[in-house]
Amino acid sequence: MSAVSPNRPWWQEAVVYEVYPRSFADSDGDGIGDLAGVQSRLPYLSELGVDAIWMTPFYPSPLADGGYDVSDYRDVDPRLGTLAGFDELVATAAEYGIRVIVDLVPNHCSAEHPLFRAALTAPAGSPEREMFFFRDGRGAGGGEPPNNWQSVFHGTAWTRVTEPDGRPGQWYLHLFDAGQPDWNWRNPAVRGYFEEIIRFWLDRRAAGLRVDVAHGLFKDPDLTDLTEVPAAHAPSPYYHRAELRDLYQRWRVILDSYEPGEFPGTRTAVGEVWYDTAETLRLYLDGAGLPQVFNFQLVTARWDAAEMRTAIDAIEGLAGGDRAPWVIGNHDVARPVNRYAAGGAGAPNMSTGLPRVGDPELRAGVRRARAAALLMLALPGSAYIYQGEELGLPEVVELPDEARQDPTFRRSGGTDPGRDGCRVPLPWTSTGSSFGFSTGSRDGEHAAPWLPQPSYWGHYSVADQIGDPGSFLSLYRAALKLRRSHPALGLGPAGRAAPLMRWLDSAPDTLVFTREPGFIFAANLGEAPVPMPPHARVLLASEPVGDGKLAPDTAVWLAS
Repeated sequence: MSAVSPNRPWWQEAVVYEVYPRSFADSDGDGIGDLAGVQSRLPYLSELGVDAIWMTPFYPSPLADGGYDVSDYRDVDPRLGTLAGFDELVATAAEYGIRVIVDLVPNHCSAEHPLFRAALTAPAGSPEREMFFFRDGRGAGGGEPPNNWQSVFHGTAWTRVTEPDGRPGQWYLHLFDAGQPDWNWRNPAVRGYFEEIIRFWLDRRAAGLRVDVAHGLFKDPDLTDLTEVPAAHAPSPYYHRAELRDLYQRWRVILDSYEPGEFPGTRTAVGEVWYDTAETLRLYLDGAGLPQVFNFQLVTARWDAAEMRTAIDAIEGLAGGDRAPWVIGNHDVARPVNRYAAGGAGAPNMSTGLPRVGDPELRAGVRRARAAALLMLALPGSAYIYQGEELGLPEVVELPDEARQDPTFRRSGGTDPGRDGCRVPLPWTSTGSSFGFSTGSRDGEHAAPWLPQPSYWGHYSVADQIGDPGSFLSLYRAALKLRRSHPALGLGPAGRAAPLMRWLDSAPDTLVFTREPGFIFAANLGEAPVPMPPHARVLLASEPVGDGKLAPDTAVWLAS
């Protein structure tokens, strides 16, 4: 069971494990992970030591974007299970003290959603079309998009429709794929619709929501042209609009209306907000809005001690890790092992120019990812782990073009490989046709996994690592066990006043801080060994330590 303090909301210091259901565990042998597969692996997650799981979309979907094109927000894709199966998963997880967070996708839906299909058959200006962004085109015959906005997935953010009478007609907005039309959040009907969806899942004992593209819901009402390309993730006509503040305050009222004294406790919502500077997050964290917003400081920072320290201080000075949980990866960015090998500085869809398994520089990435894990789990507040990070899985760089399914690959003409490389199904066993990913069978055989696993995948499997004290998995298990038991970790002692961490003077290429009572973190991000700070004993190390020295790309937890 969780060691989260009963005196504050569980989510403030929880460790949450992100599950990408299609790639986690397949219970029926069809090559696609499912809810029953997740349920079967709850003992593994309990032994790992997490407090909750975040489930990426498992809703009915034509899979134009890996399930983030939702055609029914209040059901389960039959390829993944049933609503009854979801309820059983939540109930079984509760027996292990594990909560379940569901993914809410409010910026866009599937082009197959019934409300969008209705809009396609309705006339211009109709209430059905006002649920989305339908606009007349510009130029001769309306043949040019209504404005110059571009899709995150490359190309124009507009697609023209054929009207019911067969004529070329209006255009609809999609900040992502053409199969993902954007909702019009200025329409009260859209707001009411999603409030019903939120209550639907919270009533089924979901512990909270992860809000997809939480920074992009409202658009400039005039849909004005961009006069210049905004800095990445900076405020713009479609990002970080002030109207979001009132919306999330309304959602907070819904979250807080659920009984906090019964498991799963106080409900949370964590926003996926990509931002240019930490200050941009203030819109979401000031006042009673979203309980939490992801901070991506450890994802976007380079492997550089000064840059890492600045990134950490930016969040600690703004809100802290209890409101802005720490992450080093997720299903949208290249795996930490490869990203840190390339120097860090990750970003969505960043998977070009990465080293692959067998390249010498990947060894540095392995060491750095282990050290980064100890850094993340030592910082005050909450942390999220993406499935496979605890195994040190690398990005599968060598996926064949014909296997790739990410729309960024298709829309970029193959110049952007997209995010499939971090979504390859997990290896549970050292051998076998799917390395243990598929445990059920159809007619005595397993279908091939929906994304191909590389031949070396078994070397990273749970079975290979579980008995190895030097493995990634053993490091994560030890860290999470210590994090539960050490009084300085998480948010530290209940009721303790800030600061929750204090930097210690150290060499330029190092990060050294203390947390009370009795904990010191030290990491060497440089190229030469450095002395460890004075300490009583080593609690945990990402690499072997000796002679009082900290090797390059190594982190330690120390008792002071």
